[in-house]
Amino acid sequence: MAISTVTHHRWTDLAPEHLTAAIARQYITAERVTVARFELKRGGVVPLHAHENEQVSIVVVGVLRFKIDGRDIVVRAGEVMQIPPNVPHEVEVIEDTLVLDVFSPVRQDWIDKTDTYFRQ
Repeated sequence: MAISTVTHHRWTDLAPEHLTAAIARQYITAERVTVARFELKRGGVVPLHAHENEQVSIVVVGVLRFKIDGRDIVVRAGEVMQIPPNVPHEVEVIEDTLVLDVFSPVRQDWIDKTDTYFRQ
């Protein structure tokens, strides 16, 4: 039987990473997934990008507009957006938003600090 390590995290213990004036990120990386908490300010934009990771975004508070395949998809509090791997997408922040994102496999680009699309 494999020995696992159970870890308890608190978002309040993790310093936010301010990617832009409108985007702050915190994240936890487990063995196979990355879970992120984003605080997004109205008017902010996550630039067009794609990644190898499957993404599930859960909007807790606020409203986001995802731009995918020439479509605008508005996702509100209580709704979930599922994005397959390698699908280019952009996000506009319509209202101040708190979103939880789950990625599989882990976001190695975040760990390596090579996610340059935020800083363009």
